[in-house]
Amino acid sequence: MEYNNDFERRRAYISSREKLRKRRRTVHITILLIVLGVLLLGIGGLLLFKKGGRLSTQLKNNTSESSAESDPSGDDKTTVSLAESGSGEDASPESQEAAVPAAAYNTGDTALDGILNSAHAKFVTYDYDAAIEILNSNPDYAENSDVKELLASCEETKSTLVRADVNKITHVFFHSLIMDNSKAFDGDADSKGYNQVMTTKSEFLKILDSMYEKGYVLVKLHDIAHEVTDENGNTKMVAGDIMLPPGKIPFVMSQDDLCYYEYMDGDGFASRMIVGENGKPTCEMVMDDGSVSVGSYDLVPLLEDFITEHPDFSYRGARAVLAFTGYQGVLGYRTDPSYESSNPNYEADKETVRQVAQCLRDNGWELASHSWGHINFGKRSFEDVKTDSDKWASRVESLIGKTDILLYPFGSDVGDWHPYTMENEKYTYLHELGFRYFCNVDSSQYWVQFGSDYLRQGRRNLDGYRMYYDLPETNPEKDHLSDLFDVTQVFDRERPVPVAPMN
Repeated sequence: MEYNNDFERRRAYISSREKLRKRRRTVHITILLIVLGVLLLGIGGLLLFKKGGRLSTQLKNNTSESSAESDPSGDDKTTVSLAESGSGEDASPESQEAAVPAAAYNTGDTALDGILNSAHAKFVTYDYDAAIEILNSNPDYAENSDVKELLASCEETKSTLVRADVNKITHVFFHSLIMDNSKAFDGDADSKGYNQVMTTKSEFLKILDSMYEKGYVLVKLHDIAHEVTDENGNTKMVAGDIMLPPGKIPFVMSQDDLCYYEYMDGDGFASRMIVGENGKPTCEMVMDDGSVSVGSYDLVPLLEDFITEHPDFSYRGARAVLAFTGYQGVLGYRTDPSYESSNPNYEADKETVRQVAQCLRDNGWELASHSWGHINFGKRSFEDVKTDSDKWASRVESLIGKTDILLYPFGSDVGDWHPYTMENEKYTYLHELGFRYFCNVDSSQYWVQFGSDYLRQGRRNLDGYRMYYDLPETNPEKDHLSDLFDVTQVFDRERPVPVAPMN
């Protein structure tokens, strides 16, 4: 069958899978009801045989009552069972579609299910070649109808793909997300800063919803460009080959200062990051009674949750870029040497950071430097930049692993808009340390610069300051955000206003 676009093809494919699952579920329920009916008839017959005719009148009088109380196949109880299992017939199309990626196939053949589900996971994240390879991996299933159907969907969708213009990819960024507005905006000395540069949980989730509806797809910085080595052993930066269906828009996301600084304690933020029981990164947060709760208390687990529900929001498993300083440690653990004497868990915390950092990498997150001391690279001297970068390497990179990404604190670049050259001693030193991706802050929709040995990209701050000053009632002439979301629908009205201007 031919379709007008990839969206129709995907919906048709998902619809066919859902219909198949419904048919199988109907068969299973029917069989269960038959078995239960036979059992009930058998039990009833046995009772009649034992008791004779004494119970016949009583059974007749109580038929409706006993059926409602004891028949597991009664309509009410069947409805409850389906609702509890999340497979009710009255589920909305959106909820049915969202459930498909988690368990798309259940044929009863474990090996076949493994192939189909693995291929399906690649299909919904735009890796069609990988999906096709998986589907062709076992010739025993070459004629299976499910395999052939998914293969056809992969081939048809692949034929529609459009190469993204890597010079026009937007990059949005956040700081730690505010989980409790009442604590962050309580009027203390830090409230002003939180109001300016932080984003609330409500705002973040609405931004994700809007960008997903607009067709945005999260990609990695390394998808935009990567280093290759030529035949002479020289390395150079080349553009990536991001292939997406028509209407899909690649973008990059990052988060700064993923350290949970001491000043944030008690102000409505997560306290540190851990590896969850499911092997995914998640967060701890200290509650009012002093207890520690584990859950989705910051950008990382919230984005993981969103991608679990909407796997097509991520291109081939991409997540955001996470940037660390080091002067108070990373990820909420006080791992800087200045805490060695005051932190009784100093060595254990360093090992925990290594484990959490590896967990992040394993789940698609890219890790980056935000300098050791959150210094202004543009204004500080070369010696200051060198000293700070050496501290970063020894005190942070030694824990989280090697990175080639630098997200400039304050957005302050080591150069102006002109391409970097080796005459720029700050850039030269950073390049020698292995950095190849350099991101400043720019309110433009996108700003990307390819060098022979680097990539530069501007980032857009989606925080209280940017949103407040884009509200129509604040400044109707400004529009920095409408390509991403409607600021009037996203801006958290629990924020104190006016939001102070940035100095």
